[in-house]
Amino acid sequence: MAAPILAYENLGVIQGSGWLFRGLDIHIGPRDRLALIGRNGAGKTTLLKLLGGKIDSDEGRRTIVPGTRVIQLEQEPAMTGFATLADYVLAGDDAPQRYEAEAIADQLGIDLTREAAKASGGERRRAAIVRAFAQNPDVLLLDEPTNHLDIGAIEWIEEWLQRFRGAFVVISHDRTFLTKLTKQTLWMDRGNLRRAEIGFGGFDAWTEQVYADEQRNAEKLDAKLKLEEHWLLRGVTGRRKRNQGRLTKLVEMRAERAAMVGPQGSANLTIGSDDARSKVVIDAKHISKAFGDRTIIRDLSLRVTRKDRIGIVGANGAGKSTLLKLLTGELEPDSGTIRFAKTIERIVIDQQRSKMAPDKTIRDVLADGGDWIEVQGIRKHVVGYLKEFLFEPGVLDAKIGTLSGGERSRLLLAREFAKPSNLLVLDEPTNDLDLETLDLLQDVIGDYDGTVLIVSHDRDFLDRTVTITLGLDGSGTVDVVAGGYEDWERRRKANAPTKRGAIARNATSAAPAAAPGSKAKLTYKDQRDYELLPKRIEALDAAIARDQALLEDPDLYTRDPALFERLMEAIGQAQEDKNAAELRWLELAEMVEALG
Repeated sequence: MAAPILAYENLGVIQGSGWLFRGLDIHIGPRDRLALIGRNGAGKTTLLKLLGGKIDSDEGRRTIVPGTRVIQLEQEPAMTGFATLADYVLAGDDAPQRYEAEAIADQLGIDLTREAAKASGGERRRAAIVRAFAQNPDVLLLDEPTNHLDIGAIEWIEEWLQRFRGAFVVISHDRTFLTKLTKQTLWMDRGNLRRAEIGFGGFDAWTEQVYADEQRNAEKLDAKLKLEEHWLLRGVTGRRKRNQGRLTKLVEMRAERAAMVGPQGSANLTIGSDDARSKVVIDAKHISKAFGDRTIIRDLSLRVTRKDRIGIVGANGAGKSTLLKLLTGELEPDSGTIRFAKTIERIVIDQQRSKMAPDKTIRDVLADGGDWIEVQGIRKHVVGYLKEFLFEPGVLDAKIGTLSGGERSRLLLAREFAKPSNLLVLDEPTNDLDLETLDLLQDVIGDYDGTVLIVSHDRDFLDRTVTITLGLDGSGTVDVVAGGYEDWERRRKANAPTKRGAIARNATSAAPAAAPGSKAKLTYKDQRDYELLPKRIEALDAAIARDQALLEDPDLYTRDPALFERLMEAIGQAQEDKNAAELRWLELAEMVEALG
């Protein structure tokens, strides 16, 4: 292991009347790729600021190799007083070279001449990334780098960080981003900091092992309080493990919806009947919308039924918000018609987390100052309901202004989900949420009895929740794909050469028409994968279970740390392979369904 270039020993920070954390040791090597994981409010952002030298600790000693350049990308870059984004990027003694900043800005697609005061959240975030990356850092501290960015920008950052020769520590809710990039994990948990030499792909297996060991020890000591704390902290994980049928249910819903999607390239969903099970919620026929000379949505026909989970994806500016407003009745189409069910009761959770006044308490926001709350028609005590959203009972009378951004988002979810509804509209719901809250949100969406519309750039979240993806490319065309983000991405890549070929053919002569009654077939490889992948998935499940059983030995890490690390890496890789196999089989199942 290389000597660390940045470290903190015996680190402690006081927050309010007590210690936020104390006695932490952390070291960063020259090529470390660290995921910093922890619940909202655990102190992740504070730890990054300490490592970056932005704030001082109450205890501990920071050491750094002379000449090491540590750069921090903050969640909310301070741009007050700057006329343009370029002024912000090139300000200060540590400003990057103009040519380097302009080169990165060009690749990231940001106009640095834009007025800083009028820049959107995504533009401000891009400018902050330009400044950080162009400063030639040795250590990058990244706090939610993917917030407010579209998928294209996120993928560019992934490629840049894969080439980056320095070290980085990243806080992110984006599982795909973390899995692709990280090689080590720091886990902040109840005031402690644990480190594992595994990337985020092995995080779930590692944490489950840690908690299993703790539970065994607690049982030996008969520490019921400890067990209750464990339930509170990991209740979501427990529900996730007990609800393995959710993926099966999602696969079935996608396959059912695939049978309703028209020919490839058509944006028309049809159903055979309008019985109670498939009641139409939104029925759009040939709708179009333009602003000035630019067509945002062109000739879209879409029928949304009860229990559909619709994901809307595309680059910033492609028209996602416009499409969402059309589907919720906020905008009228220029042409075509949209019919809505008469009994729609909608909940809209958007990107604005500022609705709740900072001087109000959690009790005020959730229960109008009382002790009881009506949740979907059922009366619940506010403490019990808060517990479902991972809040401890002691925070009931805490001021909203004292909560972290993620905690405010979690409280907003708790408040909105309590209302009766049959249409749930989520606009970038994953911003500022920790991974446990994302698991909770996925459970809520999975159990929701109504229809869900989701705008998100979180690829993993979409793959875990939606049955249909509406993909926008900015040209006005809306691609309708049964499945999640990965399904849309595969369709988009498959269509790209086809569309280029079609253009070439149109320039010369038309291609011969297909013979009447002809029908596409699966290729030999597709057929083999369709038949063999279920066994492959079972084998991977068995391998994961086998390795996890070996990890149940509480003395394994002490006795054989190398074996422990190999097992953790194997579990992480097997889980990634399993996820890929499941997605591939789902794609093939949709093809089989479409072929009848």
